[in-house]
Amino acid sequence: MLASLSLVMESIMIVITGIRTEIAQGTQAAIERAIAELGIKQSNVKNSYIIKASVDARRRTNMSMVYSVGLELTCDEEEAVKKANKPSITLRSTEQTPLVFGSQKLNSRPVIAGFGPAGMFAGLLLAQNGYRPIILERGGDVDTRVQAVEGFWQGKGLDTATNVQFGEGGAGTFSDGKLITRINDPHCNYILREFVRFGAPQEILYKAKPHIGTDLLRGIVKAIRQEIISLGGEIRFCSQLEDFIISENKVQSVAAGGESLPSQVLVLAVGHSARDTFELLQNKQLALEVKPFSVGVRIEHLQSEIDKGLFGEFAGHSALGKGEYQLSHRRGERAVYTFCMCPGGTVVPSASEENSVVVNGMSEYARDKANANSALVVSVDSRDFGDNPMDAIRFQQRLERAAFTAGGSSYKAPAQTVGDFLKGRTGLNLGRVQPSYSIGTKASNMLDLFPQQITDMMRLGLLVFDSKIKGFAAHDAVLTGVETRTSSPVRILRNENGESISIGGLYPCGEGAGYAGGIMSAAVDGLKIAESIIQKYAPLE
Repeated sequence: MLASLSLVMESIMIVITGIRTEIAQGTQAAIERAIAELGIKQSNVKNSYIIKASVDARRRTNMSMVYSVGLELTCDEEEAVKKANKPSITLRSTEQTPLVFGSQKLNSRPVIAGFGPAGMFAGLLLAQNGYRPIILERGGDVDTRVQAVEGFWQGKGLDTATNVQFGEGGAGTFSDGKLITRINDPHCNYILREFVRFGAPQEILYKAKPHIGTDLLRGIVKAIRQEIISLGGEIRFCSQLEDFIISENKVQSVAAGGESLPSQVLVLAVGHSARDTFELLQNKQLALEVKPFSVGVRIEHLQSEIDKGLFGEFAGHSALGKGEYQLSHRRGERAVYTFCMCPGGTVVPSASEENSVVVNGMSEYARDKANANSALVVSVDSRDFGDNPMDAIRFQQRLERAAFTAGGSSYKAPAQTVGDFLKGRTGLNLGRVQPSYSIGTKASNMLDLFPQQITDMMRLGLLVFDSKIKGFAAHDAVLTGVETRTSSPVRILRNENGESISIGGLYPCGEGAGYAGGIMSAAVDGLKIAESIIQKYAPLE
């Protein structure tokens, strides 16, 4: 048996929070202030490092950096913390928590459907511990995928199997590569450390808003794949889950790529756009439910204007990086908010079905393009489309097909300037902001694409957000539609062990199953599902 992988690093350190420095002073100044705050000599410090770094931009004429600093000492850390006696100084101790292996015998290799963040990290943990998973991915490997996606963006036709939604790395491969999550889970630290081990920059370990960028993420995805294979795992590209056979209410085998694979364990990590898989599950009478999601548009501004709106006179300072925002407003039971903001990025064609237009945002690590973009979306739920999960999917499809028609039935996207939208007229009277959607745009009216309850909230959001970031509702900001794949419209119900409540051995996982949103939370869910499998079954002989 392989040595069990510890998901929580064993360490003892002192954490000093709330260390402020001027924007230009740098991390060494923060560490020196932390040592002074603790009240010890420099010679007593064995290791020092930044745990978290963020910008306090609330007062734009007097901005500062705020750090949490970790210190390891040559003397007694506990005694140093007691002597300091300050609420900002704490002792952090994490004990090693090894995995617990089950005793049930696996008669076949676990199968994972989907090689996005959830399937990838489930597969990685299983491979690292001797389970040799077989991973099915309907799309191509990342190099093949880049060729297919860039070909589509250049007008060469859509590949419905390999595109922005499907293929190695999942939808997040063509994004900003954000590693932000609202969940507070020790698995997050493990995931970040693994990303660094596979080639991500060290800064993701401490930045308040870490990101990798689509360009770096592609290489990291390949490196993870290579490790899984080196440990006995197998990844089959262009191999879609077609069916699975159930006997005595348990998974017995899986059909994919014209082949039948015996399997007691099937992890469903298919992503939020696997509509045919959702239909298969409903036909097999698995317990599914409608899940709220959001729809809307991408909004583009000049990145330089966003920087000014956020940082004032400090805009452009190298210590600040590109300005980012996350805005929300609620009226009654409906919310309007920004989502997946891509500084210095582009709006990308993201369809996975023919005769449909879908948009998303993407940034490279440098975030050096002229425009900032984010989703401007409104929450929708069963009031808008009914209680059947397939009705939620059809709601998305109607919007995507209407956008295709509005764009001229050529995969051009419908677009409208904010000024024209607020006045309720069709128009794309461009000014400073040039649309970055590569296939092209056509002047349209979002009022004709979306139900009124959605456009009313979009209008409200623009005005409210303009009061928070000056220029957010600038007349020449560009709206491009439609954004419909914000999250899965379906949740596959599972029990406390992660198994489907309908069928034994089937583990719904990640964003497509309705249990995550974004790279980090999907990866965490993948790890938890892998842990559940490990706790039940012994590694393969």
